Formats: sequence, C-alpha cells, structure tokens
Amino acid sequence: MYRFLLSRQWVILTLVALLLIPTVIRLGFWQMHRYEERTARNQLVSEALAAPPVPVEKLTSPGHTVTSAERYRTVTAQGHFDTDDEVVVRRRTNSDDEVGFHVLTPFVLTDGRVLLVNRGWIPADGPSQTAFPKIPAPPSGEITVTGRLMPDETTSASGIKNLEGLPDRQIMLINSEQEARRLDARVLGGYLVQTEPEPKGGTPEQLGRPGNEDAALNYAYAVQWWLFAVGVPVGWFVLARREARERAQAAAAQETETTPAPV
Repeated sequence: MYRFLLSRQWVILTLVALLLIPTVIRLGFWQMHRYEERTARNQLVSEALAAPPVPVEKLTSPGHTVTSAERYRTVTAQGHFDTDDEVVVRRRTNSDDEVGFHVLTPFVLTDGRVLLVNRGWIPADGPSQTAFPKIPAPPSGEITVTGRLMPDETTSASGIKNLEGLPDRQIMLINSEQEARRLDARVLGGYLVQTEPEPKGGTPEQLGRPGNEDAALNYAYAVQWWLFAVGVPVGWFVLARREARERAQAAAAQETETTPAPV
C-alpha cells in the first residue's frame, strides 16, 4: 500500500524533510543563543545604570579600552570644556530619526588629561551638512559633569566608515586614540554621554537612556523553529497517510468498475 513512497516525487519529498529537520533545530538553538546573549547584555546594562556614580578616573585612563561591564556606568568628572577644539560627529539621528550631528567637546580635567564628552544631538544647518553648525555653548568655568561611560566607536563595531577628507571640524567616529592625535593630548579611553548638567533650552538634545533588547522575541523564535521541526515529520506522515488512503480508494473504485456484473 505504501509502495508509492519509492516514487521519485516521494523520495525527493522525504529527503527534503530529512534535511529540513536538523536545519530548523539548529536555527532554534541559534535563536536561543541570541536570547541568552541579549539577556546577559540587558543584565549588564541594568547593573551599570543602577551602580552609583564614580569618578571617571577610576574606570578609564589614556589608552584604556572600556569593557562591557564598564559600558553605561555613571561617572563624574571635574574640569572645564574646551570649545576651541570642539567637533561634530556626522550622520547621527535623534529620537525622531532626524539626521544631524552629535556635539563632541573635549573636557579638560583638573590634572590636564582630556575626557571626550558627547553633549548631545543638534540638527544640521542644511542638507549638505558641509558647514560647521551653530552649537550652543556649554557651561563655562570649572564644573562637574556627569554621564554614561561609552567605549570608543570603531568601524567594525558600528559599521560606520571612518571617511577622510571631511569638512573642517567634522568626524565620523568618536574614538579617543584618533582624538588624542588631533588634540596632541592625553585623552581618556572611551567617551562620556553627558546627562548633567542639562543643557539650557534643551539644546543640544540629550541622548536617551539605553533601552533593553527584546530578548523574549528570540526565545519565541526558538520555540517556533522547534515546533516547526516537530511539525515536519508529522506533516510528512499525514501526507503519506492521505496519499495511501486516496490510492486505496481509487484502486477499490477501479476494481468495482472492472468487476463484471452477475448474470
């Protein structure tokens, strides 16, 4: 009754099913790994944001690479802003997906070292984004700034190309080594996303708090893939049973038609 399974059509269908099952199982494990990674990152972010503020010098120094555990930590720094060496970071968006600049201002610490401070987002003056924009001035004199510590931006991590030949005082990536060469100064590794003092008039527009990644979505995808893996053999069996039943019914009907009626 199941000799049809040896037909070319069913052999191909069976092979496809056998290949599909381990593939979707692996996809389910991949989504589960993504779930675990995102959950771990969310935990690190939550712990960093909940940690008490510490002086920036305790977490970073010139040449230091900001670690995952140090990322988003709230730090404080004492010194003054150096607006003469201020630059803007191109092609950055705000919460409304408007394209503009991030304002990057060197902050000179009391010991002479420099901390890069991202003061927030400002709109571009025109569509070309070639002219240096008008930037609201930061507080003057000796102050204390507070913000979230972030690692240096790189092309490999961000996908942003570090283009050359940009307009004056414009950069693509916030990178302490690059800025140390430009400023000829001892620049602390990473940079600060400023949260305090808040800018007057709301500009530059402060950057929002980091949100949690949707790890639950990866968990749901993993379950879906595994359910699909279970559904493949079940579907194959249902199709085979239906094919066998239809063939048996067709054979019975043909036999009835060819059987001579009794005299």
